[in-house]
Amino acid sequence: MNHFLDIHKTDPADLRSIIDQAGATKQARFGRPKAALDDELPLKDRMVALIFEKPSTRTRVSFDVGVRQMGGQTMVLSGKDMQLGHGETIADTARVLSRYVDMIMIRTFDETVLTEMAEYADVPVINGLTDRTHPCQIMADVLTYEEHRGSIKGKKVVWAGDGNNVCASFIHAAGQFGFDLTFTGPAQLDPEEEFMGLARKAGSKIVIERDAAKAVEGADLVVADTWVSMHDSQSSKERRHNMLRPYQVNDELMAHAKPDALFMHCLPAHREEEVTSAVMDGPQSVIFDEAENRLHAQKAIMRWCLEG
Repeated sequence: MNHFLDIHKTDPADLRSIIDQAGATKQARFGRPKAALDDELPLKDRMVALIFEKPSTRTRVSFDVGVRQMGGQTMVLSGKDMQLGHGETIADTARVLSRYVDMIMIRTFDETVLTEMAEYADVPVINGLTDRTHPCQIMADVLTYEEHRGSIKGKKVVWAGDGNNVCASFIHAAGQFGFDLTFTGPAQLDPEEEFMGLARKAGSKIVIERDAAKAVEGADLVVADTWVSMHDSQSSKERRHNMLRPYQVNDELMAHAKPDALFMHCLPAHREEEVTSAVMDGPQSVIFDEAENRLHAQKAIMRWCLEG
C-alpha cells in the first residue's frame, strides 16, 4: 500500500513510473469514447471515497471520472457530511472509512488532517490539495510539459505571483525531477524556505528574483496561479492585487522567455488579473491540456497506490 501525500515524499523512480503510466494510458485512449472503461479495469469492484472540505471542479470531476473509467465506484463526501475533527477524531474517521472503502482522496485545509488520515487509515490516502501543497496538479503539469517539449529535466521553470500551495509542490517537483525553478513575486509571498532548501539539497537551482522580466529570461515554462483565494476578505484581495500587479503574465513578460516557452495555469483563472486572455488563449498556452491531464495523472497515481 502506498499513500500519495506529497511529491517530495515519493521516490523519484516512482514519480517517473507514474508519469510514464499516465502518458501511456492517455495514448491508449485516443479515439475512444470519454465514457469508455480502461481495458484492464484496475479498480474493478473497488470503492473510492472522495472527501471535499474545500469546493472543487477539476479535482472532483477528474477523480470521479478516473475511478469510473478504471471500473470502480466513488462516494463523494463534503466537509459538512464528514464534520472532520468535530466530535469524532480524524484517526477514528480514518479507521472507520478503511472498513468501507479501498482508497481515500481528501481535499482539505489543514495539512495535519491529511497526515493524520494517512497515519491511521488501512487503505491508500491521496492528497487532493491542502493549504500547503497540491501534488496531483504538479504531476499533471510535468506530464503536460513532457508531452509538448520532452523531458523536463534540466529545464527552467518560472513561477510568477504568490508562493502558494501549488508553487510549493512545483518546488518539490524541481528536486525530484531535476529541473530548476525561479520564483518571482513580492517578498511577503515567498515560498517556504524549508521547501526551497529540500529542492536545493536535491541539486536543483532555486532562485528568487523580484524583477519579473529578468526572472523569465531563458525560461522554458512560465506558470501563474490566482492571486486571491475564495476565502480572502475584500480588503485582503485589494492588498494582494496591489502587491502582485508587477507579476502579471502578459505578452510583454512572455517575450522575455524562450520563444518556445510554454505557459501553464492550474485554473480557475481570473483573466486580466494574474494573466491576460492574450496569453491564456495564445499559442504558448497549454492550460486545457494541463486540465485534461489531471485525469490521466491521477489515474496513474491511484493505480500506483493500489499496486505498490
